[in-house]
Amino acid sequence: MRDVEELGHLSRADRIATLRAQMEALTTPETAVPAAAPDAEVGEREYLKVPLELEKALPGGGLPRRAVASMADCPALVVELISHVTRAGGHVAVVGWPELSLAQVSESGDISKAIVIPDAGVDPWGVTAVLAEGLDLVIHHGAPVTLSPARARPVLAKIRGGRAAVLSVGACVPSPVLTIRAEVVTYRGIGRGTGRINGVDIAVAVQSKGQRTAHATVTCGKHRKLEAV
Repeated sequence: MRDVEELGHLSRADRIATLRAQMEALTTPETAVPAAAPDAEVGEREYLKVPLELEKALPGGGLPRRAVASMADCPALVVELISHVTRAGGHVAVVGWPELSLAQVSESGDISKAIVIPDAGVDPWGVTAVLAEGLDLVIHHGAPVTLSPARARPVLAKIRGGRAAVLSVGACVPSPVLTIRAEVVTYRGIGRGTGRINGVDIAVAVQSKGQRTAHATVTCGKHRKLEAV
């Protein structure tokens, strides 16, 4: 397989074509990724920028690249992250989540920089690991099952060798670098039984090893207006 540096010099179209070819070549977990120690040392941590409201809750101010973070099933926050990353020029993939609506990305992000893999076949983690080589953010959605240490080892090794921040929704890996809980707490735009939702507030709590739980509120869409009393 082509290494990350070589992928980085390719055009977006060639990079995606190469990643798709690698995904098609996946047959078994053994051929998908090489084995490596699960606790191999990672170089100086790099972070993927996130919306300003979320920065203060995340160690380093962003999502750790070359690592997997566990995230709650909160589509509004996921779409906000995708919009933010693609608007800034980054490339995103969504694996195994055909129900996720990306309509908001078309309005506030760049939908052309998003790749959707509705059905990743028999080896969804293998597909995610390949995409992590050349993209900036990969969303992995699956059944709430934790990978065994033996199966997780090669997957995490390949992710560490890539460049993406990986968010796992539902599906789990042993000892994720972060655990992000999120819940919509406020809806705006609906009143007296009519209207259209045009904004939400999301309460976020972030847990990381050796640190206290950090909290933030992320607003998607229209912000709350201050009213005179």
